[in-house]
Amino acid sequence: MIKGMSAPELSPLWEEHRLAPYPSGFRGVAIAGVELILLDSDVAGLVHGELHGGLDDEGVAILWACLADLDKALPLIGDTYCASYFARLRTMARLVAARYLPNAT
Repeated sequence: MIKGMSAPELSPLWEEHRLAPYPSGFRGVAIAGVELILLDSDVAGLVHGELHGGLDDEGVAILWACLADLDKALPLIGDTYCASYFARLRTMARLVAARYLPNAT
């Protein structure tokens, strides 16, 4: 399970995101060199994968790259709905990524 959040807790957040419409006017938009619709698609696929069996090493690497892109683009999104949409995406990505942090020795 994800540290601090179980899969049953992640599932409602995922369902909320899955049902939310993509932000109007942001298809084909890149912010800070990040294609938002591709980022959305990548993170959604990774969260779905985590909820249905977990991520392999490549998936984890892609997830960390997506988090870096979210951290870069999110502060620059001026539209309130779009910012909340991508903030929820970032929250889910961070929750999944927390499972793949190395244990302290």
